[in-house]
Amino acid sequence: MSEDLANSYAIRPNFKQKFRPAAVKTLIHDVLNEEIGNKKYDPEDSKDWPKLVSDALLVKLKELELDRYKFVVQVVIGEQRGEGVNVGCRCLWDSDTDNFAQDLLMTDTFFCVAAVYGVFYY
Repeated sequence: MSEDLANSYAIRPNFKQKFRPAAVKTLIHDVLNEEIGNKKYDPEDSKDWPKLVSDALLVKLKELELDRYKFVVQVVIGEQRGEGVNVGCRCLWDSDTDNFAQDLLMTDTFFCVAAVYGVFYY
């Protein structure tokens, strides 16, 4: 059997291919500023922003080459009106291999919270 076709069953990522929240947070920060950082909130235009940010994040995440990780990206955008907002999430995962990162972009007209969850696929 060729080594290319050999079983690649792994229950843990190797050290270099582990999801690193600090690196992913920097990636999120950069994408938020590049994609929507200079925009002004408009109810019609902003409908497309979560998809725009999510798609850009997924492209950048693939460049990290974290084999066997599945990513979940959540983006919340709202108008800056001086009101509070609470966003929560719960999940069950393996604390040794899975992790998440998030970042917040606030401008004079809107806020955006983006979270990326990396789940190792056994």
